[in-house]
Amino acid sequence: MCIIIPCFMHLVKKKRHLQGSCTIFPLSSNSFYADFGPLNLAMVYRYCCKLNKKLKSFSLIRKKIIHYTGFDQKKQANAAFLIGSYAIIYLRESPEDVYRLILSGSVSYLPFRDASFGTCSFHLTLLDCFHAINKALQYGFLDFSTFDVNEYEHYERAENGDFNWIIPNKFIAFSGPHSRSKIENGYPHHAPEAYFPYFKQHKVTTIIRLNKKLYDAKRFTDAGFEHFDLFFADGSTPSDTIVKTFLNICENAEGVIAVHCKAGLGRTGTLIACYIMKHYRMTAAETIAWIRINRPGSVIGPQQHFLMDKQAELWTEGDIFRAKLKGNHKIAVTRILSGVDDISINNTRNRRTIQKDIELYSDDDETNCLTQGDKLRALKSRRQARPPAASPLGWLLAMLVSTLCSIVIWWIVCGSLLPSLLFCLDGLRT
Repeated sequence: MCIIIPCFMHLVKKKRHLQGSCTIFPLSSNSFYADFGPLNLAMVYRYCCKLNKKLKSFSLIRKKIIHYTGFDQKKQANAAFLIGSYAIIYLRESPEDVYRLILSGSVSYLPFRDASFGTCSFHLTLLDCFHAINKALQYGFLDFSTFDVNEYEHYERAENGDFNWIIPNKFIAFSGPHSRSKIENGYPHHAPEAYFPYFKQHKVTTIIRLNKKLYDAKRFTDAGFEHFDLFFADGSTPSDTIVKTFLNICENAEGVIAVHCKAGLGRTGTLIACYIMKHYRMTAAETIAWIRINRPGSVIGPQQHFLMDKQAELWTEGDIFRAKLKGNHKIAVTRILSGVDDISINNTRNRRTIQKDIELYSDDDETNCLTQGDKLRALKSRRQARPPAASPLGWLLAMLVSTLCSIVIWWIVCGSLLPSLLFCLDGLRT
């Protein structure tokens, strides 16, 4: 059985009239616990490439393209996210129009949930994700003409560094380095030196650590990087002082900023989200969606509600920041500080305040117990374990099943077996 997503015909017919095509595209979410999407940027890119190839194929000029999935509600939501993203990126549809068309088939879609281990208390909708894609296009965060999908998938893997770009040429979110490279609880840890070549090549100048000290910061500073510590407890939300200091550091950094906590998901995503909300006026939901599309599992539990509560304040601070820049073009950026209250990372009073906040949490809090970050890293490592290579016989069987499914669907659509068989054989050839 399959469910036809009705909006697709309306979306693609703007490009040309289509009459029949079928392909099988695997959907696999990057879940940690009960989360199931949205699918990551590599999946969106590969889907769009495949669909564009079909649309440009001479043999499919008079064929319809059927976008379908099964009855699994999680897969339905991810399938809708893919086709909606394509419509926004390539057909220049508005998020609202895409969402309305997707709902026109009287199909309800599950909201996406976070990677927390408890009850979900925050729902991320398809419309939030569509707005995130649209804003990413608007602000230049998303450009598939320059996107390197192989690099994305390589460095996202735990054994290759476990990091993702959140804003090109501005923010990298990564899993926390360790004092030495090793494998612990199935998760590969990397020493700071493992990141040096990539970071220097891509103009990273600043490292911000949010978790307890597992390596000596001097290893980064000796290599020419600035290094800052803004510790707060795993799974918690940052204090106002930490948020303001983080924003101040980022606003004054001359190059790319690499941010990490233990897993590079919760605390890291939360503070990067604060910067995006302040400087791009994106809503909390749009920001969470964009960060998760880039780095699945980011922003967890109470951190979602924290960002919702901070939205209005960060928007106001951003308006003031931009007004100061606009009012005096000669003013130094280093003098335009985060928010309404002036705060300097070099101010003695501020350093005392930060130290007081940090002392509320002991390093031992994360040393003698398994934290959320530990669990998420272990889950990611297991999720990314490479499956055994398929045998030739298994591959042949999969191809035969795929071809049979295509024949059956085409027989229904076209009402004739011979054209279907010829089309499927042509599809296998290409």
